[in-house]
Amino acid sequence: MRRTLVLLTAAALTAAGFVALSPTADAASTLGAAAAEKGRYFGTAVAAYKLSDSVYSAILNREFTSVTPENEMKWDATEPSQGTFSYTSADTIVNRAIANGQKVRGHALAWHSQQPSWAQNLSGTALRSAMVNHVTQVATHYKGKIDSWDVVNEAFADGSTGARRDSNLQRTGNDWIEVAFRTARAADPAAKLCYNDYNTDGQNAKSNAVYAMVQDFKARGVPIDCVGFQSHFNAASPLPSDYQANLQRFANLGVDVQITELDIEGSGTAQATSFAATVRACLAVTRCNGITVWGIRDTDSWRASGTPLLFDGSGNPKAAYTAVLNELGGTTTSPSPSSPSPSISPSNPPSGSGCTATTSVNAWTGGFVVTVKVTAGAARITGWTVGLTLPAGSAITNTWSATASGSTFTNVGYNGSVAAGASTEFGFQGTGTAPSGTPTCTARQ
Repeated sequence: MRRTLVLLTAAALTAAGFVALSPTADAASTLGAAAAEKGRYFGTAVAAYKLSDSVYSAILNREFTSVTPENEMKWDATEPSQGTFSYTSADTIVNRAIANGQKVRGHALAWHSQQPSWAQNLSGTALRSAMVNHVTQVATHYKGKIDSWDVVNEAFADGSTGARRDSNLQRTGNDWIEVAFRTARAADPAAKLCYNDYNTDGQNAKSNAVYAMVQDFKARGVPIDCVGFQSHFNAASPLPSDYQANLQRFANLGVDVQITELDIEGSGTAQATSFAATVRACLAVTRCNGITVWGIRDTDSWRASGTPLLFDGSGNPKAAYTAVLNELGGTTTSPSPSSPSPSISPSNPPSGSGCTATTSVNAWTGGFVVTVKVTAGAARITGWTVGLTLPAGSAITNTWSATASGSTFTNVGYNGSVAAGASTEFGFQGTGTAPSGTPTCTARQ
């Protein structure tokens, strides 16, 4: 099955050539196979609309033993109207992963962000009941197919207080996280149940608060099996010196720890060194059972301008890839893409300047989710504005990674700067009919 998904020319389809690319033939030649030899999985976040990209799919098939749907399992995607569930895009990812022998991490059942507009308009008992029903229905739909669920995502505030994040879910009562975990366990007893958050990678007020919650849950028998550490690193927020010790203290509570959304901005030796150190820390903690990078190629990343992943925009393995593979005990010779990437790479930018925007749409009767990719032209841009035309009667209800004014979208702070030929993404949800025209893109140089 995997052989048919890796696109090779007829001349190259020799026995020796296939052995070199098969994920099972050489147990130490890929990230997933090398991690498996260490008793761990190595996964990536996946977007359903990118699966038709042959280079993207070839790398996914070859390198990774676990997948996490990027947006397709979130509340706005799976229950766009109250009581009406939409699983098409998520099912595509899950069923494909199972057919390829890959684990699936479910992401995420309950989160303050990317809620459908109807849930945003609820509060109190009505919202609590809606959350319980949502967790029950989605976890039941995927029962037996999910290795681990991010049951609750990002429920603690940043800063020095260690407080819970003020959200509509939190305002239903301080026990809402416990209720979500108990509900998930009842719906799918076999899946591992995780709490997932960012800025908890080292010991600080936020991670201490999460630690106290997990400790309390374990003491009272609240079902929790794992804690996810997103691990988004850059120059302003580098890999903490106590990263391994922090993972270990959570593991000592009797839960697995997982690196769930790893990306490290940078390039060259510095980036490779940070990736290797992160992997080394996981390998040193017995209960760190897996690593997931948040995307495959730099151009697939939500922070594409920071080139934070293991493969460049054309699908070529970077120095960081080799460092990770070596750290896992694999070979140092990595495979190259099977065919030229349709994505634009920074080393081969399109002609002209400014920016372009393309859309992918997940639509259902009465609603839609649109993901927009913004690609810089021949020069780096420092900001962008994208305009679309909405069909009559349609309305936008929710936007992420952009600021919306009607159907015009402007970058937010972290994704305005985009390198030449590189890309970033934002998205929005709406009611009515999805836009179908080509969006406009205006760049600030």
